[in-house]
Amino acid sequence: MCALLGGEYKDMEIGQHEKRDHNRGRVRCLDAFMVASIVALFAALGVLAAVCVPPVMELQSKVNTGLQEYKVGTEEPSVPTQRQNFAYLEASSSELGNATFKWEPVYYSNRTTVGSNFLFDNDQHWLQPLRTGSYFIYLNLNLTCTYRCSSGLLSVRVGDILSCQVKLHAKSKQESKNCWTVHRLESEKQLLTQMSVDEGGLKDWKLELYGSNLGVFRVD
Repeated sequence: MCALLGGEYKDMEIGQHEKRDHNRGRVRCLDAFMVASIVALFAALGVLAAVCVPPVMELQSKVNTGLQEYKVGTEEPSVPTQRQNFAYLEASSSELGNATFKWEPVYYSNRTTVGSNFLFDNDQHWLQPLRTGSYFIYLNLNLTCTYRCSSGLLSVRVGDILSCQVKLHAKSKQESKNCWTVHRLESEKQLLTQMSVDEGGLKDWKLELYGSNLGVFRVD
């Protein structure tokens, strides 16, 4: 890994202002999330620095540069180079089973949270980088017990590069897991997320749409 590392007019005017305020708030929220994601990446790379000092220090420098480029709270935020190298998807279904994990990007203003250096298939739910390079891939899973839940295991795989398992306990009302890796991806490699559950299923457990997400960020 180290190596890879007038009344009517006024009403219309007020409505337009409200719409702009709503969109501005949405942009600020998403910009803040992206900054937080890069901060998380920076922290994760810091953990590896003690083992892989030269390559990780170089990645940290690049991520720090990208972080400084993000402008939070601007009415019309600029689109830095780093943002096109970032893709963020949220879970779109709460169902758990042996199936393809369903994702969707977040839409705001005239943009989405899938950068221009990625492709996302809304029907088959795969994400594809358009450039070869080293990528930081992270997965957040958040589950809630809705009634009388039994213990079990949820396994999620992002292609063949990231595997994440969540142990579910019978007496727990909520479980979460964060998994990540740094991996070299070839251009046009489709990342399809698959999930699997125990033979008996995960009755009364559901995936929380808020807090279950996938992020991919190019770091070289």
